[in-house]
Amino acid sequence: MKQPLAEVFGYMVNDYTDKAERYRNHRLCPFNNKVPNCTKDKAKNPLGVCSIYYENRSVITCPIRFREDWIITDDAASFFFEEGTTWSSLTEVRLNDSVGKSAGNIDVVLVAYHDDGKIYDFGALEIQAVYISGNVRDPFEYYMKAPKRRASMDWSKQPNYPRPDYLSSSRKRLVPQLLFKGGILNTWRKKTAVALNKGFFDTLPSMKRVSKSKADIAWLIYDLELTKEKGQSSERYTLKKVDEVFTEFESSLLSITTPSPGQINDFIKLLQDKLDEQLETPPVNKTIEKPF
Repeated sequence: MKQPLAEVFGYMVNDYTDKAERYRNHRLCPFNNKVPNCTKDKAKNPLGVCSIYYENRSVITCPIRFREDWIITDDAASFFFEEGTTWSSLTEVRLNDSVGKSAGNIDVVLVAYHDDGKIYDFGALEIQAVYISGNVRDPFEYYMKAPKRRASMDWSKQPNYPRPDYLSSSRKRLVPQLLFKGGILNTWRKKTAVALNKGFFDTLPSMKRVSKSKADIAWLIYDLELTKEKGQSSERYTLKKVDEVFTEFESSLLSITTPSPGQINDFIKLLQDKLDEQLETPPVNKTIEKPF
């Protein structure tokens, strides 16, 4: 792909149907955002990129994109609760530690309740989109000025071409979420489900799998699949679960947070090179005569 944009305001960049044009013109979000409009990055000038292309595959870069038809809550509920349970979902729920300090907001909390409305169980669903390295706003704004002419633009020679940053996504977002929010939930013996893109999950270290009944965490793995809407000639991406992996909390955290060390000799060589360079070019010390 010579241009990085896969979906803009919910539709493929080469979709010129009336519906796609309407969503682009009014900057709308079709994926159950808290308001009808897209609010990513800036409410008044939103960055309406839902997914980008990387190695000829679409990668979800907006967490709201995972809310399509709320299939993620159905999949999480099947892990949290027994079949036939009455449940509902609550979004952006603050989680505090023992001293009242916030450990962050849980993306979605699924609550099971009795006929009288009293909650008797719950589980936490975390949504893990992918960080982007490079600049995605520039190609987005360039495309939005003339979508029909620029859907096939060549952006490959532009500086800071955007691509998924899987390493930062795991170290800066996924690991802290598991450490703090996940740690509290695990202490309470409550389950966590993590919804993420297949490309992201494939970059994570191998984790020991357990049966669904013994698991503390369900990794719900999704991808975007090209489909055609009934009666339409244009294609559209739809969210589809492609796999699920069940793990225990402590073993998962250990796998993700344990680094894979390189060779110590390579690091010593790097230190030696830097020392040699420093010794070969000592700093120039000049004497200032009569400074006062």
